[in-house]
Amino acid sequence: MLVETAGKPAPVRPRQTLSSEQAERVRRIRRSGAYVLLGISSAVFLLPFLWMVTTSLKSDQENLAFPPDWLPGSFHFDNYVKGWTGSLPFTRFLLNTIVITALSMAGNLLSCVLPAYAFARMRARAAGVMFAALLATMMIPREITLVPKFVLFSELGWVDTYLPLVVPEFFGVALFIFLLRQFFTTIPQELIDAARIDGASELRILWSVMLPLAKPAIAAICLFSFVGNWNQYLENSIYLRSMEKITLAQGLGMFNGQYVTQYNQMMAVALMSMVPILVVFFLAQKTFIRGVTLTGIAGR
Repeated sequence: MLVETAGKPAPVRPRQTLSSEQAERVRRIRRSGAYVLLGISSAVFLLPFLWMVTTSLKSDQENLAFPPDWLPGSFHFDNYVKGWTGSLPFTRFLLNTIVITALSMAGNLLSCVLPAYAFARMRARAAGVMFAALLATMMIPREITLVPKFVLFSELGWVDTYLPLVVPEFFGVALFIFLLRQFFTTIPQELIDAARIDGASELRILWSVMLPLAKPAIAAICLFSFVGNWNQYLENSIYLRSMEKITLAQGLGMFNGQYVTQYNQMMAVALMSMVPILVVFFLAQKTFIRGVTLTGIAGR
């Protein structure tokens, strides 16, 4: 223990510093630990997907085995053909899903870009209050609005049509408006001022200046919209009744038989229905991540 002498401060111990080799060793240990942790987390999240793959390749007898085996005794790739071309018209279900998803994505973009630009760059009275009210709608559970919406669409005669699933998407989604608004606020105001000096209208500024710079945010919104509408099951089951109009998600639910469920064919069709989502994500992965990152850094 160091004790102060009369009138003299206690001596200060020199701070030990790591050498370059020691610092590099510490960085390698930390990096290796992070990789191990990420690898374990990835394996945990991949287990359900691997179970789907192995189940889709099993025979009917192996699906009923207890305890279940992870790996099939022999690979039955014909489960994919039997599941897709069996008693249910999954090709028709796929076309229905594509139509609903494409129209919904178009509606989301058209209805969310304009209010997002207005909230980000145009000044109006009570704009903050209106934006707060918009965000407050995100706190309302979706299930609460199911009954009023069903009554409304029933009175309009829209049940068993695509209209209840597509038309509401043309009236804006609060989350998408918020994300676009946050991205628009990161674009320098000088670009907008220069366009206004040149005589550009607000729509011209939005089309020629804002949208080309907002491609990452638009890609993120398109991906969110695509995944949400592609996997939609609850509202599709409420409004779509005819066999020629139902979607892939509903068709997968029909695999549950009264006595026996063919899990191998169900998993095979489920994997095939995931292919478009995986393709879209990997093609737009960098743009999607950049859009999600940049939409959260605006400070205004």
